[in-house]
Amino acid sequence: MMSLTGDGIFIGICVNISIALNINKERMNRMNQNVKDYVIEKVNELVNAPTCSPETKEAAKGWLAAVGTDKEAEETKALIAELEEDIMPIDTLIAFAGSEAGAKVFGEEKAKEVAAHGEEIKAGGAKYCDCPACAAVEAILAKKNEIL
Repeated sequence: MMSLTGDGIFIGICVNISIALNINKERMNRMNQNVKDYVIEKVNELVNAPTCSPETKEAAKGWLAAVGTDKEAEETKALIAELEEDIMPIDTLIAFAGSEAGAKVFGEEKAKEVAAHGEEIKAGGAKYCDCPACAAVEAILAKKNEIL
């Protein structure tokens, strides 16, 4: 019969702590993999979005190529920096669509539609443009702290 005093208790506690840490590590790895899988999915959506800028597409492809390599951390930082630079705040979208430059890019009628849509989604609480690229970027940035 094992004594529950002295070294026996210490060893028992250490074994229990070790088991608990391993279980938590496994949970964290699964969670991290789930987050990574989600971000990979959103980055692929971004790459395929017709509204994605060439610079953002290049950063996204670079990150995808680096996943699972020793360059992943570096490429993650580069991707996040690019995404933060390129996501269009809703007020910027509305202002651009309502400008002469916006009318040249979208066409006069479409620019009015884009501005009205921007006002509508802003009233609903949107902070960013909801085009396919910006929607993917917003989803990725929501996981920023988990992937950096």
